[in-house]
Amino acid sequence: MNLQVKEKTIKLIDELKSICQIYGMGNDGNEYKIITQVFLYKFINDKFGYEIKKISSELKTAKKWEEAYNKMDKNTREDLLDELSADIPLLDPEHLISNLWNQQGKENFASIFDETMVKIATKNEDIFATQTVQNTKIPIFEKLTIYVTDENERSNFARALIDKLVNFSFEEVFDEHYDFFAAIFEYLIKDYNTNGGGKYAEYYTPQSIATIMARLLVGDKKDYHSIEIYDPSAGTGTLVMALSHQIGEDKCTIFAQDISQRSNKMLKLNLILNGLVSSLDYAIQGDTLVAPYHKSDNCKDLRTFDFVVSNPPFKMDFSETREKISAMPARFWAGVPNIPAKKKESMAIYTLFIQHVINSLKPKTGKGAIVIPTGFITSKSGVENKILKKIVDDKIVYGCVSMPSNVFANTGTNVSVLFFDNARNHDKVILIDASKLGEDYQDGKNKKRRLTNDDINLIINTFNNKKSVDDFSVAVTYDEIKEKKYSLSAGQYFDIKIEYIELTQEEFQAKMNEYKKQLQEYFTEGEKLQKEIMEQLKKVKYE
Repeated sequence: MNLQVKEKTIKLIDELKSICQIYGMGNDGNEYKIITQVFLYKFINDKFGYEIKKISSELKTAKKWEEAYNKMDKNTREDLLDELSADIPLLDPEHLISNLWNQQGKENFASIFDETMVKIATKNEDIFATQTVQNTKIPIFEKLTIYVTDENERSNFARALIDKLVNFSFEEVFDEHYDFFAAIFEYLIKDYNTNGGGKYAEYYTPQSIATIMARLLVGDKKDYHSIEIYDPSAGTGTLVMALSHQIGEDKCTIFAQDISQRSNKMLKLNLILNGLVSSLDYAIQGDTLVAPYHKSDNCKDLRTFDFVVSNPPFKMDFSETREKISAMPARFWAGVPNIPAKKKESMAIYTLFIQHVINSLKPKTGKGAIVIPTGFITSKSGVENKILKKIVDDKIVYGCVSMPSNVFANTGTNVSVLFFDNARNHDKVILIDASKLGEDYQDGKNKKRRLTNDDINLIINTFNNKKSVDDFSVAVTYDEIKEKKYSLSAGQYFDIKIEYIELTQEEFQAKMNEYKKQLQEYFTEGEKLQKEIMEQLKKVKYE
């Protein structure tokens, strides 16, 4: 049955995108706001109905619960709303999709639609609003029809959206959360992480890598409680969502920050879809490096967490804020990259996030993982090398997995994942070269690569057992890493194998004759080419 719901949900997303295209907003900068907010409106409408029917037998047995809810007197409705748990959306009868459906004939329907969205946001501000580092509230919904340039088409646009929302319900899958909505969310936002994503697409992490990071950090331990997890470059929330699912959504609180307005909206959607409404208060929009929001009780030091994950942008122009960042040497102990004379956009911002992740781990117990460009793991100078020396000398790093090429949405950069543990009790570091794993697939015009379930399990089992496998993995001591000039590249530790072939005297002589013949042919070709070049030079000289 859930497969049918999934197919219907994907169909709904496609239809909403099609409506945006019809009304001139296909690949428009505001399309993602419309798609994600309308989808979330449908989710909240169905979630409210699902929850309120649990506590009202009258609504549960009604042929049309929306009509029964509308006919209730105000006091009865208020009593029902008071019984709902704190993380459930509160809707009045005029907020329901069915109410908008019944008003489609009105000329000012665009205004009715927009006002409904704003009223829902206001009524649920305490539950669903997120905020910036300056404590400015970001509402869950905003006016949407204003993005249609032709005012005369706005009501038709709103009608078209409502038409698509009444055909099915999410009620069958509310108890599944992550297992259902992880794939749906990925499908929902995929167009905004590739075609129209720009630099923002670097924030999006493939589900396979998020799963590997979560499973390796959390392990098989089941008795977690009151766990705090954090992502300082949260993007759409893929990493923290996978981590919370591995720990248990009811056993952890998510803390997040990201500079992107778009990512904050999508992170909010992701949290709500997966039943993590209580974490919305900690989903902050703002520059983590300049103004980290999550602080300790003294309001000065950084807050530290049980688990920290990050897939930061690798290179970005942060020259405007570099001086502020460099004025915090305690935070950025390995230094801050200089501003290049020409390519400012090549500033290695990820090195600052590595330092921030390490600073945000709980002393003695905190564990973390961060996605970095593979070139970092063999760095011989600069900020990169200082970080490498620190994490090896202090025994913070305990693993590194180098991933296949082209696994990310819009970057061909080869990536690796570093794993940290502030317990610092590992005697060996496991290095894995997974670059040859995965299967190719076509993503539009781009050829991409993805890890299969077997690949994921192979990486996890090899990592956990610290197994050395020919040309795939190696477990090395910290001293061995220092001898290799702090390289965390698995390939530099693999044994060089020379295959010996036994030959008879005749076979050996035949091979030598073959090599001589090939060499003679190369010399002959070379002499011929040299003569041709000399002839051409003579012609040029005479002309």
